Amino acid sequence: VSWIRHRDIHILTVGGYTYTSDQRFQANHHRDNEDWTLQIKWAQKRDAGIYECQISTQPVRSYFVNLNIVENIDLDTSDIVAALQAVNKRVPFILLHSILRCIAQIAFCLMFLFLYFSVPTATILGGPDLHVDKGSTINLTCTIKYSPEPPAYIFWYHHDEVISYDSSRGGVSVITEKGDVTTSYLLIQHAEVTDSGKYSCSPSNADVASVKVHVLNGKRP
Repeated sequence: VSWIRHRDIHILTVGGYTYTSDQRFQANHHRDNEDWTLQIKWAQKRDAGIYECQISTQPVRSYFVNLNIVENIDLDTSDIVAALQAVNKRVPFILLHSILRCIAQIAFCLMFLFLYFSVPTATILGGPDLHVDKGSTINLTCTIKYSPEPPAYIFWYHHDEVISYDSSRGGVSVITEKGDVTTSYLLIQHAEVTDSGKYSCSPSNADVASVKVHVLNGKRP
């Protein structure tokens, strides 16, 4: 049994083996009923789309699933309170007071659920544009908030290519501090004009955050 993502025709799993570097994907086999389930941890907007469960029979059998990602919905009680105030003269004070207490309790519960199920968010500080002088150090800081646990990994990209920390260019390093708010620092020493361009921070459990770096040759805009 294989699971395939149709957005990029990428084979995610074959049997119990995972064929993607994104560690959020995992196939689970339920031996009691022979079901194969594709598990996606920390679902994100980009995960929406068509997924195919392909069974290696003769002929091959396929089942398609359309995954929709639903965002959090905030409850605004101001309209409800205004409506109650409009009929205040017709509603006994005790009943009105009880209704308002119920609304306050519902709002508290929704706030708790919002904080508990908040979607992890990545942000690069100082964006969307950063200007540095040639020869100085590029210091990019990426924070990941609202995550129930620290990301399993964080990749940095330059022009949509993974940054290699042991490349011949040298002077590139990453420092990551994990906690309630995880912070990853990308340090590039002796900045050159060729170091300009888009940089992206890609955590395992959040959408990509990007910033554009401009290395200036002695003149600022």
